[in-house]
Amino acid sequence: MSSFKVFDIAGSGMSAQSVRLNTVASNLANADSVSGDPATTYKARHPVFEAVRADVAGKFGDANAAVKINSIMQSNATPTQRYEPGNPLANSDGFVFAPAVNSIEEMVDMISASRAYQNNVEVMNTSKELLLATLKLGQ
Repeated sequence: MSSFKVFDIAGSGMSAQSVRLNTVASNLANADSVSGDPATTYKARHPVFEAVRADVAGKFGDANAAVKINSIMQSNATPTQRYEPGNPLANSDGFVFAPAVNSIEEMVDMISASRAYQNNVEVMNTSKELLLATLKLGQ
């Protein structure tokens, strides 16, 4: 296996965590939005990751590994109903509907994604240092 595959693997992990950070940011940005109809209320989104390992050249040959974004799922949680008759978006009964987004859970998810991204950066930096140290052995 090539020593450079680690950069592809860590890069795919960084890309996946970047998508995760973007979905968390979208969820937090829309956490306080309201709608007059539960069908049009924002629904939280969460990426679904998949580990990929494709054996290309046989049992002990080069293998490609990566993190793939399988899909981005929308939450099916029911929106929160609030009585706000003065709100211009309220329905005829005076209710508005807010998305079922828990800001605390989203912040924890953001910290987790950020740490995972940082770990992938460290993998790349360590691999680079090891490759440079290997090249210096021949001097």
